[in-house]
Amino acid sequence: MQALSSDRLDQEALFASLIDDAAVFPPRAAALADAVREHEEHRRGRHAVLIGPLLVPVSAAAEAAALLADAPGTAVSLIARPGAAVEEIPPALDRLTRAGVDVVGVEMGWFEKWRDIDVQGRRLALEVGRTDDPAARAEILADIRRGADAVGPEARPTAKFRTGATATWAWPDEAELAGFLRAAVDAGVSVKLTGGLHHLVRAERDGESQHGLLNVLSAVHRAIAGDPAPALAAVLGERDPQALVRTVAALDPAQVRAVRDVFVSYGCCDVRDPIGELVAVGLVAS
Repeated sequence: MQALSSDRLDQEALFASLIDDAAVFPPRAAALADAVREHEEHRRGRHAVLIGPLLVPVSAAAEAAALLADAPGTAVSLIARPGAAVEEIPPALDRLTRAGVDVVGVEMGWFEKWRDIDVQGRRLALEVGRTDDPAARAEILADIRRGADAVGPEARPTAKFRTGATATWAWPDEAELAGFLRAAVDAGVSVKLTGGLHHLVRAERDGESQHGLLNVLSAVHRAIAGDPAPALAAVLGERDPQALVRTVAALDPAQVRAVRDVFVSYGCCDVRDPIGELVAVGLVAS
């Protein structure tokens, strides 16, 4: 991997390990063998520093163990979508570990007894559903924070939220996402996002509303600064690419660390999309 250029170090630090490789999940839904091969290519590429682990469904643990046994050093996160059989997580972890796979994280839906699932010290992301009751959401986030307080900073649980639409999950608009980010920052909980963040700027694409990565980074920065949810919603709705690039490029090293302490990562089914756009706007080197 080439060293980061000194004039882009702060900006590239903002994106380091930000984009988790969700190639096997919809809408792309790549075959796992193809996803593993492409992920290895990404790891050898110029922008490997920007890419997080390969996301592997719990149901595919056996296949992943076979495919990754000959790919030492490949980091994966094990995913149990909300409603999946969480009791399958420990045996899936055992299978991958025995194959020498580096499992760095586990993701599952939040439920009251989430602590009963042995994730063997891996960093845990707990997906939070939507609710019209701010007090109920605050209690869920407080529960995640209590879990974070009980472990070291490297293993603290993260609140996960879906930013893209599915057949059973309507797209969360700017106000809803702003409310989640404001509540998470208030609770002192870090965040992982998933779904729909393919591009840098808020827009409609192919008839579908999509949030923008730079919008989210800017909104997290403003949430840390104390802005209320309506102001965060305005940032999430910004459609001027130049304004967003200027905001992100102006973050100093302390602000970069603060933003990434909150916004840990997000899943993207084709990591080439946001990376190509980051290069195009000059936020990372080509």
